[in-house]
Amino acid sequence: MVVVAPDVSSQSETLLPPRIPRHVAIIMDGNGRWAKARGLPRTEGHRQGTENLRQIIRACVEFGIEILTIYAFSTENWQRPPLEVRLLMNILEMVLDRELRELHDNGVQIRHIGKLDQVAPHLQRKIREACAYTRDNRRLILNVAFNYGGRDEIVHAVQEIVRSGIPADQIDEALLNQYMYTGGLPDPDLIIRTSGELRISNFLLWQAAYAEYYFTPVYWPDFDREQLLQALHEYSRRTRRFGQIDEQLTDEIGE
Repeated sequence: MVVVAPDVSSQSETLLPPRIPRHVAIIMDGNGRWAKARGLPRTEGHRQGTENLRQIIRACVEFGIEILTIYAFSTENWQRPPLEVRLLMNILEMVLDRELRELHDNGVQIRHIGKLDQVAPHLQRKIREACAYTRDNRRLILNVAFNYGGRDEIVHAVQEIVRSGIPADQIDEALLNQYMYTGGLPDPDLIIRTSGELRISNFLLWQAAYAEYYFTPVYWPDFDREQLLQALHEYSRRTRRFGQIDEQLTDEIGE
């Protein structure tokens, strides 16, 4: 089910909804348009978007969300102007340098999903070190999709299965799940896209088969704790059928 969030300025409900998604994924879109609307360079939008991520991570911990996956840089983003690409790389490096200790102290486990082969060697090292440093944390798993593409992930998984010599008749959904970058984690329950765009942009194509989508016109730098809470309330109002009908779900609950 897809619902486009209304562009409302009133404060969302303050109480937590009865159902909290275990895994939330976010397409953090609209940094450039946020900046343009204010007469600022796109680079400022990216900086503000990075600052906003801090409060969303805190809110996820507060609300009891176990896994947060953020779409930070896609395999297609390399096609952007070189100056903007360099800035995005610099921002990631800055976040690792400045925020890693606080994330660790707050129990956040950082995982990278995607490829590192196009990333500068020193940044590759910092990403690996951050993942190793926080790997024992359990309060929140933060998947950073950096140099990530959904189709590329599926191709990579198939290639790894072939390299492993697994016979074709032994390949099923469970096996493919193991070879995805998110292997061992539950699929996302809720995927949020900010900025008003109604597309999924090659994000978690395999994992999102039964995810609930929430689209909001709010640009990412303005998507705050209250906006996230509003998305969680909308998610809680939905019925997830997974191919079944309402009567089947009622019967299972009754059992």
